[in-house]
Amino acid sequence: MLVLIIEDDKRLARLIADVLEEEHIRVEVSHDGNEGLEMAMSGKYDVAVIDWMLPGRDGPSICRKLRSAHIATALLILTARGQVEDRVAGLDSGADDYLVKPFSFDELLARLRALSRRNLPAGSDNWELRIGHIVMDLKAHTMRRGEKAIDLSRTEWDLLEYLLRNSGQTLPRQNILEYIWSNDSAVKPELVDVYISYLRKKLNVPGLPDPLQTVRGVGYRLDGENA
Repeated sequence: MLVLIIEDDKRLARLIADVLEEEHIRVEVSHDGNEGLEMAMSGKYDVAVIDWMLPGRDGPSICRKLRSAHIATALLILTARGQVEDRVAGLDSGADDYLVKPFSFDELLARLRALSRRNLPAGSDNWELRIGHIVMDLKAHTMRRGEKAIDLSRTEWDLLEYLLRNSGQTLPRQNILEYIWSNDSAVKPELVDVYISYLRKKLNVPGLPDPLQTVRGVGYRLDGENA
């Protein structure tokens, strides 16, 4: 899961990021409303956690802009405003959920998991991401293909999760690069090919076909029928 945090309280943003990263959730952070909107418009995030009051542009305005652009990212508003009319205003702006400060990190994690489950492919069950013979347990952080348990590095895990969530779609190398290595501008597109080869070797199970398809000149696709 890739989460964007748009929160101008740098201490709180760092605390949230630390908690999420301990749960193997990848995080990017912005402390400004305009910058956060620009980042969210990429559409690459599974969930965006957005503070109501922000410099540059407030949370509801960000939500409205994202929804008018048909960005499918799940949106969670954070605010100190707890009145019913405020919750209604936040949800009417396009947010999927609303969390009042102060909040427990356990509740935040539960809400993020619930929002993420809405975007799981058909056939997924709770925290299982399942396509064909490939099963990822997103909570236990285990993965298998058929009866074979497979150990993945952090990067291999993120790559496979991205491919599974977009099963059947051709993902350009640049999209994969930006999703997996978004914080490292020095990474070259060729690294995508390297990690696809690593993943292909690990997914090799006797009697099962190769689920990873190379689309020449474009990128890669996970074929659900061969998974």
